[in-house]
Amino acid sequence: MAVTELWLVRHGESVGNVAATRAQVEGLDVIPLDLRDADVPLSAAGEQQARALGEWLSGHRAEIDAYWVSPYLRARQTLAVGLGDERPGPEPIVVDERLRDRELGILDLLTMRGVEKFHPEEMERRRHLGKLYHRPPGGESWADVALRLRSFLRDALSGPEERAMIVAHDAVVMLLLYVLLPLDETELLDFAAAHTVDNASVTHVRLTETGWEIVEFSSVGHLEREGAPVTEHAGSPDVQPE
Repeated sequence: MAVTELWLVRHGESVGNVAATRAQVEGLDVIPLDLRDADVPLSAAGEQQARALGEWLSGHRAEIDAYWVSPYLRARQTLAVGLGDERPGPEPIVVDERLRDRELGILDLLTMRGVEKFHPEEMERRRHLGKLYHRPPGGESWADVALRLRSFLRDALSGPEERAMIVAHDAVVMLLLYVLLPLDETELLDFAAAHTVDNASVTHVRLTETGWEIVEFSSVGHLEREGAPVTEHAGSPDVQPE
């Protein structure tokens, strides 16, 4: 058997999301966050979102044969809170480092204003190379993330599970769609510009006779039903082309 159905979940709102958005709004150069990206936890709102995801899971657990999760704390917390005290029985929970968030290298913890101030050359490189291929020194491009996701999918989609959930990050969700559908560079960038992967949202994709297709993108109905906040923070701060 092979995997034919996937639910892609972005982690709940993190304290890093809150700090990054606040720093951008306040015009700061540096995001005030004294944590490794891997250790950033959920915010109070993110925990509420994870509990709402748990309500969704309570009605879908029989449909999910396996859970794969990023090693980063905010993703593991989202899944742990969502599953609650009831373990999913025989279904495996696999932590895979290939599902981690994109690494930003020298741009880590900088706002766009900070990048312009401290690394203006990266703004020019980004304009020239584009979002898919721009790799900050010490970091990753979207193409680099896609490469490790191709490796992950080669292992994961071979089964024996047929239906699985992946809990990770907004860039990971976008780039899984890029690889699975598949999309070309222009289609990916147009889609990413027009769509946001909300915190704790569920994106559902299914394998058909003609390939993978999106059943539902970034659904937050479970958050709205449970009275949890819907948040649309950008994930990792990024260098914009304009």
